[in-house]
Amino acid sequence: MANTPSAQKATRKIEARTAVNKSRRSRMRTFIRKVEEAITAGDHAAAFAALKAAEPEINRAANKGIVHANLAARKVSRLNSRVKALSA
Repeated sequence: MANTPSAQKATRKIEARTAVNKSRRSRMRTFIRKVEEAITAGDHAAAFAALKAAEPEINRAANKGIVHANLAARKVSRLNSRVKALSA
C-alpha cells in the first residue's frame, strides 16, 4: 500500500490511465473484429469500409502508446491483404 501522498497520487493516476488505455485498446479491437467479420462473410464492400474505419483507429492506438507502431502497421497491412484477396 502506498504510504506517501505522492505515491498515493501516483496510484490514482495509474488507475485512471489504465482505464483510458483499456478503453482505447477495446475500441481498436472492436474495429478490427468488424473487419474480420466482414472478411469472413465474404463481403468485399463491407470489409473495405470497415478497414477504412479501422485503420485510423489502429494508428491512433499506436500514437497513444497503446500498441507498438510495428504491431499497428502489421495489423493494417495484413487486414489490407485479406480485404484485397476478397476482390480477386
